[in-house]
Amino acid sequence: MKNKVINTIKKYKLIEKGDNVLVGVSGGPDSMALLYILYEIRDYINFNLYVAHVNHGVRGKEADRDEEFVKKVCSKLDIPFYSKKVDMEEFAKKNRLSQEEAGRKIRYSFFREIIKKLGKGKIAVAHNKNDQAETLLMRFIRGTGIDGLKGMDYINGDIIRPLLDVERKEIESFLENSGIKARIDKTNLKPIYKRNKIRLELIPYIRENFNENIINTLFRTSTIMKVESDFLENYSKKIQNEVLKNKGKNEVSIDRDKFLEQHIAIKNRILRNCIENIKGNLKGIEEKHISDMITLIKEGSTGKRIDLPNNLIIRISYDTIIIEKKKKSNKKKELYYTVKINGITEVEDFGFEISTKVLHKDDFKMESKNKFIKYFDYDKIKDNLYIRNRKPGDIFKPLGMRGRKKLKDFFIDEKIPREKRDLIPLLVDKENILWVIGYRISEQYKITNKTKRILVVEYKNNKEELHE
Repeated sequence: MKNKVINTIKKYKLIEKGDNVLVGVSGGPDSMALLYILYEIRDYINFNLYVAHVNHGVRGKEADRDEEFVKKVCSKLDIPFYSKKVDMEEFAKKNRLSQEEAGRKIRYSFFREIIKKLGKGKIAVAHNKNDQAETLLMRFIRGTGIDGLKGMDYINGDIIRPLLDVERKEIESFLENSGIKARIDKTNLKPIYKRNKIRLELIPYIRENFNENIINTLFRTSTIMKVESDFLENYSKKIQNEVLKNKGKNEVSIDRDKFLEQHIAIKNRILRNCIENIKGNLKGIEEKHISDMITLIKEGSTGKRIDLPNNLIIRISYDTIIIEKKKKSNKKKELYYTVKINGITEVEDFGFEISTKVLHKDDFKMESKNKFIKYFDYDKIKDNLYIRNRKPGDIFKPLGMRGRKKLKDFFIDEKIPREKRDLIPLLVDKENILWVIGYRISEQYKITNKTKRILVVEYKNNKEELHE
């Protein structure tokens, strides 16, 4: 096993002479194996070794014993030891994260604090071949593309994974033969997290009923997907350079005609790369956002735009596609979001969210007279639903009225101050206004005796009430 790890390190240049290597050690079998192997191979590669441990504060005295265990091992091996105790559950609630996400964020934040103190360095984590298989299954179940199915990389920025070619059974054998003790986190033996369920229930089921060598099969799949993904990414960047008109810190402009000549897979990658160039990551960007961007570009209407998460927009200006950070302006703040059906649409820039669900009339029961929960005849909706603010010439048919009226006149009748009118969100489809949120729904979309399916829409404002 040691030779296998050395070969991995050399092949992917994970550790080089003089490196500062910080090992994340929980005290469990995988991280203890990684610690001892790196400790031993310093005879072959001269580098500096450090250990970091995070006590997540979840398992009480057991977690404290884990911390003390790792500390004693480091003292015995004469390795500098860093530790931090946190309340992971509180952090998860405060930041609206799952416990797994919260733990990951806390750990890497702490690791990078240490690396910063050291001046520079690499973070070694104990992900192995089994972890890679679990990751692929998790991503496949959640929904992913080629990039997701390539799994974890041997090196990703400042993170290195020396054990990625090693199976868990090899790790267990190494520890037993070397007489190395490890702590067992009993929560890992319970199917309480998604990854645990995959490890403890799904993979054993696949092994027994379909493929006893599923770990290596998935690992080979990840290797194949990485080759495909790397080719597509490199090719996409080549094409991106050809279609780019301008690339700045806060803005990217693309030749629309050249862009439209490309295959859809290349278009998607170019858009993702442009967003990543501007904001540094793709957090919050989903397949739906990319799809909406493609649709906007195809339509090619000058002046049309879409608001994206994290203060980004895409807009069309004649033969140019522009992706940019929103500029501060005295003009009204534009609002345009596609609404998810049977889901939640977060309108981050305006501080509210829209949740929707479709019910059959036999399953429907009027739950509330809350002015921010409304009901519509789902089969009357044309194309997609959107949230936007008012536009010149908007016309609305308020519930209870036979005729239509200008939205401007409706606002006047409701005595809504002029300065607030642009801030009132409208729920619309391709042709009409369904709901002036906080005020009135449309007569055209009301529930009748002929209604078969009902759309329930709820507005939640995270900042303040829409109106008194």
